[in-house]
Amino acid sequence: QTGEQIHVSLPLSQQVSNESRLSMSESVSEFFDAQEVLLSASSSENEASDDESYISDVSDNISEDNTSVADNVSRQILNGELTGGAFRNGRRTCLPAPSPDTSNINLWNILRNNIGKDLSKVSMPVELNEPLNTLQHLCEELEYSELLDKAAETDDPYERMVLIAAFAASGYASTYFRAGSKPFNPVLGETYECIREDKGFRFFSEQVSHHPPISACHCESKNFVFWQDIRWKNKFWGKSMEILPVGTLNVTLPKYGDYYVWNKVTTCIHNILSGRRWIEHYGEITIRNTKSSVCICKLTFVKVNYWNSNVNEVQGVVIDQEGKVVHRLFGKWHEGLYCGVAPSAKCIWRPGSMPTNYERYYGFTRFAIELNELDPLLKDLLPITDARFRPDQRQECLFIHLVFGGFKAELLEEGNVEAAASEKQRIEELQRGRRRYMEENSIEYIPKFFKKVIDANQREAWVTNDTYWELRKDPGFSKVEIPILW
Repeated sequence: QTGEQIHVSLPLSQQVSNESRLSMSESVSEFFDAQEVLLSASSSENEASDDESYISDVSDNISEDNTSVADNVSRQILNGELTGGAFRNGRRTCLPAPSPDTSNINLWNILRNNIGKDLSKVSMPVELNEPLNTLQHLCEELEYSELLDKAAETDDPYERMVLIAAFAASGYASTYFRAGSKPFNPVLGETYECIREDKGFRFFSEQVSHHPPISACHCESKNFVFWQDIRWKNKFWGKSMEILPVGTLNVTLPKYGDYYVWNKVTTCIHNILSGRRWIEHYGEITIRNTKSSVCICKLTFVKVNYWNSNVNEVQGVVIDQEGKVVHRLFGKWHEGLYCGVAPSAKCIWRPGSMPTNYERYYGFTRFAIELNELDPLLKDLLPITDARFRPDQRQECLFIHLVFGGFKAELLEEGNVEAAASEKQRIEELQRGRRRYMEENSIEYIPKFFKKVIDANQREAWVTNDTYWELRKDPGFSKVEIPILW
């Protein structure tokens, strides 16, 4: 927008100064409720410097495509179908209200009796939430889906693997500014839909299990299919909170017959009770193409310790069948990923600029700001279980008239914390009541849009049952039996 202040990410060098490291840790300002956290997609930490000599000579052959893709892509999705068309502008660029003040919340009183325990059943004040939920966070991982589009146009299998690795790393970028709040926990049966004509994909997700909490999603475009189901093991250790995600991410590229699978890494929130909170990801991601043994990729998210204080560092290699390194990768998950050896390395991906005053608005990226937006023309097409109808979270104060009546949606995003807390408590009690009824009557819950399967590793997984978009078209969700969640 005209006159909008832009925060530009600087190119990455393999070493970072002590001053830069300090600014990184001090910029982080969020807290996640371990059982509810899900990692997402995009941000940048440094503002543009007046000293252009700071910028390295790293060439940038793909990131230019990343930053301009919205202007170049000419697609739209009509009634859930991918078709050619014009890029739709006009998405919102700011949230209705800034994040609330949480300085009066004593986290120690909430968490002190849960040290070393799984926090999946610990209820948190609504003020610690951000106005998005886990189902929407799954969609955030697709912010840089243009990397998958690029991979679908790349004939070299080693270069395709590099792009898949960049996509895997990009899913963590937006967490950098989001250590001070946590997403809402979806209730059982809650859904979320996202159609992005500018990016050429359609996405839906569903909460398929309550205990353990499992969220599943499916996304498709002309170039790729992406899906995952995710659950968490997490513990509070007094000064930090550790989240260990369980699940596999899946991407297919139909043009080449590729089927890539990989895992998530561990996340740790530091200084959750005092000082500046900051988020760290560490562990190894292994990316395999299950339809080809030409190469694999290993990405290491380096854990900060006494001997290595270079925060947010990512190192990786693409290895051929004989174990030879074909490509070397390096970067930072909040700044970008590079292929090769500095200073001649090529930038594969870097996150987009942050919106104005992002610190006051939960640290949301531009993409995150758009996720909870409810287009009036879309309302009648969505199932009543969609997260945007959730009264404790959603984005507007207005009356919604559904098949069961109407209610006024006062919510966190609008800044009405008291009403949001009341609605959150009411929705949680409704969920407990539904669960008791099902247990007492020996009723097994069956998700609407996903089915449980056993994957190649003999692990339970949730995949689409291919009904969502068909039901959306005919006869429409208004004629489908769907539980009332709120």
